[in-house]
Amino acid sequence: MDDKAMNKDSAAQRESFSELLGQLVKNAAAVVHDEIELAIQEVREKVRGVRSGALMVATGAAISFAAFMSLCAALIIGLTSYMSPVVAALITGAVLAIVGVFIAFIGCNQLKKSIRKK
Repeated sequence: MDDKAMNKDSAAQRESFSELLGQLVKNAAAVVHDEIELAIQEVREKVRGVRSGALMVATGAAISFAAFMSLCAALIIGLTSYMSPVVAALITGAVLAIVGVFIAFIGCNQLKKSIRKK
């Protein structure tokens, strides 16, 4: 009887071991699935944040551009006290073009330096 009892115990242990192994596999798969879902959720939150920030930057840039144009118009109007409106507009445009080219040149040099470093 001892041999039969030992065979039953070893068979029960094998079944319980295989059940535990099956549960372990299921739990591991569930953990991996949950981790993937968590990573996807984090990426979605980051994308929302980036989208919101980009929209705010674009809105701010548009408003700043409108303000800049208003200041340019005010400068031209102010200069018409000293010269004709056409000359005032040309001078304002030329000065702004020179400043823009200067800023673009500095930006190109910075890009070249950053590309060379990598």
